[in-house]
Amino acid sequence: MAWTADDLAALDAAIATGAQKVRYQTHEVEYRSMADMLRVRDLIKGELVGPSTGAGAIFAEYGSDY
Repeated sequence: MAWTADDLAALDAAIATGAQKVRYQTHEVEYRSMADMLRVRDLIKGELVGPSTGAGAIFAEYGSDY
């Protein structure tokens, strides 16, 4: 299924109100938990935004235990 901005908005609205049922393009989904809803929201956001540009910081730690 290709996610849309409307799907994300519907899920965000459900999260904000505490509802567990969300109506998407052609079907309705009932989530078991808020954690499931948040995972799907992150998945939709990731698909809509696309892959990260890798512009984040990377930290490395070195020890002297050779």
